[in-house]
Amino acid sequence: MNRRSDTRTAGRRAGTGRSGVVRGLLILLALVAWLGIGALGGMAQGSLSEVQENDNAAFLPASAESTRADEIAAEFSDSASLPALVVLRPADGGAVTDEHLTAAQHFAEAVPGIALPDGGTLEESLTAPVVTVPSEDGEALLVPVPLDAEGANELVGADEERLVNVVVDELRLLVDSELVDSGLDAWVTGPAGFVADLVAAFGGIDGILLGVALVVVLIILFIVYRSPILPFTVLLTAVFALCAAALVVKPLAGNGLLLLNGQSQGILSILVIGAATDYSLLLVARYREELAHHAHPAAAMRAAWRASLEPIAASAGTVIVGLLCLLLSDLGSNASLGPVAAIGIASAVLAALTFLPALLLVGGRRSRAIFWPRVPRHVDPDRREAAHRAGGPVRAEPTHGLWQRVADFVAAHARPVWVATAVVLLIGVAFVPTLRAEGTSDTDVYLSATESVAGEEVLAEHFDEGTVQPAVVITSEETADDVRGAAEGVDGVLGASVLTQGSGAGGPAAETPGEGAPAEEAPGEGAPAEETPGEGAPAEETPGEGAPAEETPAEGMPSGGAPAEDAAPIVVDGNVQIQVVTEHAAESQQALATVAALREAVHDVDPGALVGGAAAQRLDTQETAAQDLRTIIPVVLVAIFLMLVLLLRSVVAPLVLLAANLLSFGATMGLSAIVFNHVLGFPGADATVPLYGFVFLVALGIDYSIFLMTRVREESLQHGTRAGVRRGLAVTGGVITSAGLVLAATFSALAVIPLLFLVQLAFIVAAGVLVDTFVVRTLLVPGLIHDIGRRAWWPWHRRVPHD
Repeated sequence: MNRRSDTRTAGRRAGTGRSGVVRGLLILLALVAWLGIGALGGMAQGSLSEVQENDNAAFLPASAESTRADEIAAEFSDSASLPALVVLRPADGGAVTDEHLTAAQHFAEAVPGIALPDGGTLEESLTAPVVTVPSEDGEALLVPVPLDAEGANELVGADEERLVNVVVDELRLLVDSELVDSGLDAWVTGPAGFVADLVAAFGGIDGILLGVALVVVLIILFIVYRSPILPFTVLLTAVFALCAAALVVKPLAGNGLLLLNGQSQGILSILVIGAATDYSLLLVARYREELAHHAHPAAAMRAAWRASLEPIAASAGTVIVGLLCLLLSDLGSNASLGPVAAIGIASAVLAALTFLPALLLVGGRRSRAIFWPRVPRHVDPDRREAAHRAGGPVRAEPTHGLWQRVADFVAAHARPVWVATAVVLLIGVAFVPTLRAEGTSDTDVYLSATESVAGEEVLAEHFDEGTVQPAVVITSEETADDVRGAAEGVDGVLGASVLTQGSGAGGPAAETPGEGAPAEEAPGEGAPAEETPGEGAPAEETPGEGAPAEETPAEGMPSGGAPAEDAAPIVVDGNVQIQVVTEHAAESQQALATVAALREAVHDVDPGALVGGAAAQRLDTQETAAQDLRTIIPVVLVAIFLMLVLLLRSVVAPLVLLAANLLSFGATMGLSAIVFNHVLGFPGADATVPLYGFVFLVALGIDYSIFLMTRVREESLQHGTRAGVRRGLAVTGGVITSAGLVLAATFSALAVIPLLFLVQLAFIVAAGVLVDTFVVRTLLVPGLIHDIGRRAWWPWHRRVPHD
């Protein structure tokens, strides 16, 4: 008998030994694989900015009117330029002197000789000579530097910087060296200046943004775990998840399969860090709980992994489905964010379910030490049962004192709690109509002082703003005169003229923003009307084919110069191009209103006419964003509802969760309107802010309700719905609160990038997550489910015991 017992014992030990070896090999394999992902993904993450595309025109659909107009307009010229505009003004505020003009001309002569990192000079990348243009008031000078638009985005030098960024940086250095004693103040602005400053702002994504996010998360983890080891383990999981996401996104963006702009990259980084940490918190919490019931950490991890898989997978699946609904957007920037962010969420789940368990089990039987100094102890089941029979508790795991009291309070006052909470949230919803999200001007995008914005303001003071980026109308040759007359009759239009051979066709003056340059591109290189682009003539020289020099855009001449009376229009496939000078700058909201009226006027004359240009591109972007909001929101709601039905095996509970999260979203947007309008004094919001806010708040906010309700259902199947609510809220309260704080903190880190859109998105998501964490998940949802009772699981409620 003893021999048989010894044999069985030896067999069990041998089996345990074999399983231990297999487990060790699997852990080692997982760690090695993730180390490889970290090494390769780290390099990809550090160079993601190389595959960014920040040209708003590239995001518009091919069907957009401005896109079609600019495609045709490109046929009217030989090349396209992305001009950098160097604006000069006497430092004493007086008139320009001969000495000032001479210094500016010497500067202009030096510009083509700027050395580039690839060994060439700037002259090779220019589309026209660099000239000096005095303003009509005699108080400023303009030096347009027409950079070839096609080559502007090429990577040059060992650092692989975009040519446009290098040129703007070199121009600013040249200003400092050539004009230091000239008595002139100088600014490098224009389309190239705006692009360079935008890229510089996004340059903080790889360094400052990630650094701030990781430090904030680490601090929260130290507070939550009060352990010197565990926080680094969770943070390392998030970092490796980000590396995995970058490893997938970079080649897709590099090969044109995805559009990655600076905003998407910033959101990707924050989303992965926050989501990976949240999923890790959930797994670690369940693992700690299971360590009290299992002697070996591997057994505890197995039980915790199985119990966490469903809520984590459901949460991630819901977020991914919601994000992929952005593919329905007609804007390339919105449509590409969906798969980019979905890849990030998938990477976060993969890291939390594979890399983190391997890290937590790397110590074998001593793996509990990772929780030091609060190491969870295993309690033998017999001892637990004996203690229960004796009436004494056995504390093998943390108590839920605070959250148990909250759960008891909600259970005791369920209806008053959810009614009062709903009323408070509805008060916030009442302020939603005051949110101004019609769009903002380009100069309002920056929240910190930038040279391009300051230069644009000086440019507007001394040169006609509308001549920099005129609207472009494409119409048939037969209706050209009628369309031009209709355009001139629109309020806010200073003049319109048909592009002719004498107005600079084939040169920069004939170009439009749609000819390969970003939306900010200034036709005619941003030179005012009195300059003949490409000929180097000063303002006093007769432009075009003999128009008087004193004629200005305000008198009907666009930036290309005044054509002679008998000059023949340029005709391409039966179409002509009309350049329309507006009173306001193309990047302003006033210009967008003018373009909208211009479209109505010219369409009344020629229904087939197309209006393009920089202002038209911005107008189409805002209108498309508004349409996306109406299209995508219903699809997201239906998709999330179906996911919740599959998860909770109920129809009523998913409807409750959706209603609660919609109420939370509305309250958050109302709060944001108050803060943006009356506290921070923002000029408005980008048209895509409500859509991004909705997708992230509903998809991410419902995560916490999923974490809660999966545990509530688990408890309800054994103890009934009302008891399940009380037990589920008490058990998940701590971990969900920690997860909400982490996600809110990580999105708040977006505010370190001084761009209006990201700061607003940071506030909306952070505030919304906190509302979901502390109000919706804590009070509204538990109160509603407790009040509804067993019917919350209808129509599959028969498996749930009666309360």
